[in-house]
Order: sequence, then structure tokens, then C-alpha cells
Amino acid sequence: MASDTGAADLEGSVEDLRRRLSRVWETLRGVDIDVRPFRPGRDGPLATFDVPEGEREIDRYWVNAPYAYVVVTYDDADSEHRYYAVEPDLDRFERDLLDRVVDDIRDPLLYREGTGKTDAATLRGELESLLESYGVDAGMDTFHALTYYLYRDFRGYGRVDPLLNDRHIEDVSCDGYDLPIFVYHDEYTDIQTNVSFGKQELDNYVIRLAQQSGRHVSVGDPIVETTLPDGSRAELALGEEVTPRGSAFTIRQYAEDPFTPIDLVEYGTFSIEQMAYFWLCIEHNKSLIFAGGTASGKTTSMNAVSMFVPPRAKVLTIEDTRELSLYHDNWLSSVTRERRYEGTDIDMYDLLRSALRHRPEYIIVGEVRGDEAITLFQAMNTGHTTFSTMHADSIETVINRLENEPINVPRAMVQSLDMLSIQTLTRSGDQRVRRAKTIGEIGGIDQRTGELDYSSAFEWDAESDEFRRNDSSLMDEIADERGWSRSELLREIERRERFLELLRALDVTDYRTFTALVNEYYADPERVMDRLESRADGTAADDGDRRGDVTAGGERAADADRR
Repeated sequence: MASDTGAADLEGSVEDLRRRLSRVWETLRGVDIDVRPFRPGRDGPLATFDVPEGEREIDRYWVNAPYAYVVVTYDDADSEHRYYAVEPDLDRFERDLLDRVVDDIRDPLLYREGTGKTDAATLRGELESLLESYGVDAGMDTFHALTYYLYRDFRGYGRVDPLLNDRHIEDVSCDGYDLPIFVYHDEYTDIQTNVSFGKQELDNYVIRLAQQSGRHVSVGDPIVETTLPDGSRAELALGEEVTPRGSAFTIRQYAEDPFTPIDLVEYGTFSIEQMAYFWLCIEHNKSLIFAGGTASGKTTSMNAVSMFVPPRAKVLTIEDTRELSLYHDNWLSSVTRERRYEGTDIDMYDLLRSALRHRPEYIIVGEVRGDEAITLFQAMNTGHTTFSTMHADSIETVINRLENEPINVPRAMVQSLDMLSIQTLTRSGDQRVRRAKTIGEIGGIDQRTGELDYSSAFEWDAESDEFRRNDSSLMDEIADERGWSRSELLREIERRERFLELLRALDVTDYRTFTALVNEYYADPERVMDRLESRADGTAADDGDRRGDVTAGGERAADADRR
């Protein structure tokens, strides 16, 4: 028995020595790797996942096919969902190989001219050369797995990359060392992931995020608010001085293309009637503030209704971090700047004062919270139309915040504000939804009480999840300005509501197309309405033909529709 064991050990040692000698020989002579596109059917899956015991799979979808996908499970014992980011599998040899490749590839990429444009093809070429020089005859599964991790770490967002590629995720939150990252998922709300960072990894990652966005973070200056290259908004904290559990970050994602008014109607945030109301008010230079709590959709709503701004009107936006995106020819965007090594800070107050010298017709300010509010309301009083956001949960709270520390806008100036939209993030049934709780109109100062009058043009009924329309003094003002009778005003409102209904029926949600059609409406409303009606009639006729085919036994068409 002992002799058999010894023979087996000797045989294993000889085999190991043979493999080493073979590897040395391959390294000396080199190899040629025949790189080709990854073929899942032939090369097999790159990433595998086994559902943990006690959990059951709820959902599975790609976030970066064919490399990374997401599995959502449900733990019945804890009554909670879990989120698993699944990336290509690497064995020990492949991990060691990846570490060596990363070290050897970094310098050539760093010193090559134009490295800022390093793409997947460049990384594939460098990887192929290195593997051939190592003498590693890698299979396509290993080659493409290594390519994925190189691109993820050099050009992507490292370990968080699958989360930021998930279109269902709005927020990514890391609260400290060795703690699981949480995300806000549009279907499963707040959910724990399988991604976490150790101490050194997390410190380095926070520094990297700051550097990627052109900012500096250090122990002496540990808090940074910035915008990442993909447009996401990031709040970073380094070390344990201000965040005792360790470095932390929150990344808030925005859609690549901004939401249009049609999108917000589809989501139930606003109704068609409310959007037609905003359109008329914005065209007639009524100033507006969107208020609400965190993540209630204030900036998204402001960006969406800004698409109603008349074409060629000069628009100027002022923000701390870039969030607004307009498809407007005459748009000047400005962002605050913090002093780094020399020069001075440029805050929102400075930008707003400068903005007035550009003679804009519309001024859009990211958020009102300090000295800039006085200048903003002075701009309102001198005929500039302004949009902004602020944190408040009711019309009364907005007025109180504006009139008191630290904003301190005189009541006589507050009355130059025309509209307030109060947003809320709430629950409707078993879903978290965003709704415009109230759209209010600011009146004058009551001579008897000295208080500011206001009224509600629209109110949201939580029980029925519907919007109720009330009388609007702003609509009466617009009718007087245009010389419209009551019937002419109602006819124009109904036409714009019909216009928006047609865009909704035709699924016009691209912000460029939406803005172009609104601009066309300003130029010739009858022509664009006729064209949209014809397109809608044609779509309805096609749908009717398809339904007829199915009714007549067109099973193939029915299957295609289901797919």
C-alpha cells in the first residue's frame, strides 16, 4: 500500500515537472494565439452562479452580455431580496495571470500617446501580445475573461461596473469597509448586493473616482461632490474622520437621455393635463420651482418641462454638478468651481450674477439654498423666467424656507414666483412611485393678514392615484395677455393635450424628437397636428390589420407579437 502511494506521488511529481518544462519551452519559443470573437455556444459560459441555500431565484438578466449578468434572489427566512453581480469565473492560475498582465500592461498604456482613448480593441491587442510573449496558449474563454477585467478596471468602474451598467439601478451606496454595497432598484427598491471593498481597496477606489472626475480628495479635504465621466452624480468621503465606518461613496445614476414629459406621464408622475398646463405657462414666461424630498424627481421633472421652452429663446443653466441636459440651440451651461491650487471659488451666486449679463430669457438653477436665491428672485422681478428646485414637502414649507434663514427672500419678492410643483416619493399599492402631490400658484400678499396667498391648480388623490384639476388664475392671466376668450383658451389647452396624447400614442420618448416636434408646433401647430393625426391613424390601422390576422387564424403573427 505504501509502495503504491509512493509510486503515485512520484508519478505526480514527474507530471508536474513535465508541465513546468513544457511551460518554460513555450515561454522560450513563444506562441501564436488565434484571437476570435467569443462564441457562447462553442466556448461555454464565462460566468456561472449557484443560488445560495435558503434563497430562490427571482430574476436574471444581462448587464454586459456575454460577460456579466445579475441574479436577484429572495430569502424567505429574512424576507428580503438579494442582488448578485455575476462576472466571468477565474481560477487561481488565471487570477495570477491577470495580476501579472495588469502590471505589465499599465506602463505601455500610460505612456502611449492618446491613452485617454484606450478602448477594448487596444486592450485586446496588448493582451494578445503579452500572452504570446509569456508563452501562454490561452483558450478563448480565458482570453475574453481577462479582456473583460482589464477593460472593467482600466476604463470602467472596477468592481462596481456591473451595478453602474444595470439600467434598473438609480443609486449605488457604499457605507464603509467590508460592508455590502446597497443599490436602489426600480423594481426591488433598496437591496443588498454581493459587492464589497476591503480597507485599502475602498480608499483607493474613492481616490480613483475623484481622479476620474477631475477632482482631488484627501484626508485633509475628505468630502467631494462631483460628476463622473458618464454623467452620474457622486458624493465621496475618504477615511474615517467624517465617516467612522470608513471611506464611503454614493453614486446617483441618470439616464443617458433625459426623461421627456411623455416619459413622466407614462410613469404616472404627471398627467397629460398637467403637462399641457406647464407648457402654456412656460411659453408665457411663468417662473417655477419644483420642491420635494430626496429622490422625489425634482431635477428630472424640471429638465423634462424645460423642453417646452420656445425655440431660439436664450436659456442659461447654473448647477453645482452637471445634471441638466437640453436639446436647445441657444443654451449656455455653467457649473460652479471650487478653488484647487490657485484662483478663487466660483459659486452659484457668482454664476447667477454673470448670467444676468448674458441677457437670458430663461434661467434654470439646479437648486436654491443660499445667497443666490436673492439674485434669482431679483431676476424674476426684472422679467427673467426662472426654474429651480429646493427641498421642501409643501407649499407652506417652500414659502417659509424662502423667507427665513439662510435664504431670506423678502415676501414682496417671493410673490414674483408663479408656480410650485410639490413632488413626493411614496407608495402606491406595493410599488414606490413618484407623484406631483400639488401644483400650486402663488398669488399676491393678503392686505388683511400680510400673508402670501396661494392656491392649488392640481392635486393628487392618493386613494385613487388620480389628479384633480382646480381653477387656475394663471390660465386666466395667459388668456388676458393673449386676448383670448374663455372658449379660445380651452380650445388651445385641449389642442396641446391632444398633441401630447398623440406623442404618447406614437411612443415619442426620445428627447431630441420630442423637442423638435414641440418646436414645430410653435412654428405651425395645424400642420404638425395634421401630420401626427395621420401617423396615429396609420398606426391604428396597422394594429387593426394585425388583430384581424390573428382572429382569422394567424397564429404566427400572434406568436411574433408575444415575442
